[in-house]
Amino acid sequence: MIIGTSDIIHIHDKDIERLLVSLDQICQKVDGRQADVIFLRELLQNRSLQALILVHNRVSTYNGRQILPAVLQSCSLSEEIISSLQSSSLPEARELITVLHKPFVKGATIKYDERTGTIIIARVLHGGAADRSGLIHAGDEVHEVNGINIKGKSPHDVVNILQCREGPITFKLVPREECVPSRESRLRVKAHFCYEPRLDNLIPCKEAGLPFFKGDILHIVNQEDLHWWQARKHGEKNSRAGLIPSRQLQERRFAEMRDLSSLIEDDFIAGCKIPVLKDHRPRKIKKILYDATENDDFDREEIATYEEVAKLYPRPGLYRPIILIGPPGVGRNELKRRLIASDPDHFRQTIPHTSRPKFPWEVDGKEYFFCSREIMQEEIKMGWFVEYGQYKGNLYGTSLETVKSIINAGYVCVMTPHPQALKALRTPEIKPYLIFIKPPPLDILKETRIQSNARSTFDEFCSRGFTDSEFHDIVYNGHKLEFLYGHMFDAVIVNDDLLRAFQELLQLVRFVETVPQWVPASWVASS
Repeated sequence: MIIGTSDIIHIHDKDIERLLVSLDQICQKVDGRQADVIFLRELLQNRSLQALILVHNRVSTYNGRQILPAVLQSCSLSEEIISSLQSSSLPEARELITVLHKPFVKGATIKYDERTGTIIIARVLHGGAADRSGLIHAGDEVHEVNGINIKGKSPHDVVNILQCREGPITFKLVPREECVPSRESRLRVKAHFCYEPRLDNLIPCKEAGLPFFKGDILHIVNQEDLHWWQARKHGEKNSRAGLIPSRQLQERRFAEMRDLSSLIEDDFIAGCKIPVLKDHRPRKIKKILYDATENDDFDREEIATYEEVAKLYPRPGLYRPIILIGPPGVGRNELKRRLIASDPDHFRQTIPHTSRPKFPWEVDGKEYFFCSREIMQEEIKMGWFVEYGQYKGNLYGTSLETVKSIINAGYVCVMTPHPQALKALRTPEIKPYLIFIKPPPLDILKETRIQSNARSTFDEFCSRGFTDSEFHDIVYNGHKLEFLYGHMFDAVIVNDDLLRAFQELLQLVRFVETVPQWVPASWVASS
């Protein structure tokens, strides 16, 4: 606030004048020090203090006055605007007509309290008008709306009253007994599903919902409600918070549709989009190298909804491992080979352990680490292997210590493990960056592989091309992996063209090494 100099010079506050005149007498009566008298005199003559008194006096003269609107013909002006906008097809015009036609109230929801038979404020949305006013709190009883007694009325009746009113809306509220203002939470989560509140029949107020996509970072500002959290998208600090299903509610929903065979393309369950998983032909069982704990092949016990996250900043010389996940035959190993060949002094692959006897020409630690079957079995039981399997009677596996040694040596560890290994790798100690190598649609997959004369990785000698059955396997298993492990993926590369996919992989690797990433919060806490 700017105060003119002339106002300050001509202040006529009689109380201050009398105080200045009698200052010496007061000082003598209380036996005050001369230094205190000088300080008080300078303070009372200070321009800033006099300006403050002037502002106070001017504001106080308005007490009791009725503040009139700046425009007296507001109603007629509103009708004129509505009339002029009727012929417009612009969405902004239609929205303004809606706003002018009825009260535009957002920021709080109401519910019926069966115990007391009253309407109460169910929640106050952070950042909304009700929250900013500081006058309305969750749990307050609503007794009147614009002078209308709402005792015995339902929430639907109250909404109708609000929609029929024009102009200011007043509430008569009885505050709840204990009104503890809720503080905004700092919790950030990564969403592992898509949500559209307009399609959710359970949400208390569709207009108050917050739509989001899988992978969005959400700022959870309030978790007081058991079933409905308040959140806003990360970075939108000034926006009103919206309602999203709580973790408990969403896990219960997902638990009801866990049977993979019941999934339907583009289906929505309570506003949540779920992935496609279909197979149009009889399944053929294949024997693969990896057969450890086969019953855990696809862990159905974990239901991914939200994951608490925090920012992890790159650290020079300590790189996150690059993990390529995808169905057999999609091209993961070729991408890994090209990545390592592009800079062998920066990228390294793990050397597997085996219980197979060492041939005379082999060097321990070059292509394999050789150890006895007994030692390897004992280390497997102790959880020291991220993955293992048996081939021709011999054990093969990747040791967790091998991964750590590559990281600690300042290299980027590049791996193409079985999905079962993700639980052992995705830890605060390893902090991997998971890239899903996704197969393109079936017709594109067949076309690109045939054009490049790609050899089938399902054939032990790679002496032939892929069969139609193998192409179907690649696409189907890609869908299955994305459905079951998609919540762990940090990025997705569609391998419809090997050269383009490799360039995209290089860009992602540079991105991880230079830009902070959202990771599970426990990873940052451990750092």
